[in-house]
Amino acid sequence: MNIVFGLLIGLAAGALGGMFGIGGGILMVPAMVYFLHFSQEMSQGTSLAVLCMPVGILGAINYYKVGNVDIKVALTLAVGFVGGSLLGSKLAIGLPEASMRKGFAIFLVLVAVQMWFKQVPPELVPSGSSARASEMNPAAESSK
Repeated sequence: MNIVFGLLIGLAAGALGGMFGIGGGILMVPAMVYFLHFSQEMSQGTSLAVLCMPVGILGAINYYKVGNVDIKVALTLAVGFVGGSLLGSKLAIGLPEASMRKGFAIFLVLVAVQMWFKQVPPELVPSGSSARASEMNPAAESSK
């Protein structure tokens, strides 16, 4: 493995995770496939192995300091994630690589489309961010 590519992929995934609260797999899996020439399965397994370490702890602490972490929900999600990752990995291991790659691509497109078109309810936009509210929810501007 090229250490430089590995560090760059990890850095980019960590930065995006810290900025957007996403799992690094959205970036790491395709990056490992294309830059490190891993199979889809190897990329997915390696991405999950990264999650075994407390990789997001520093970013989570920053969000917690400003009141943007719900510990109870985070712990509940973590418990579900453990079971979900077990189930998902068992399903994925039995599927052909081409199917996994296409399924991952479809998942990314569906998430992107949903994020693009879904409007944020005005009550969920933080107070004092009216400029951002109109960016996230065009209807918010017309309701003024």
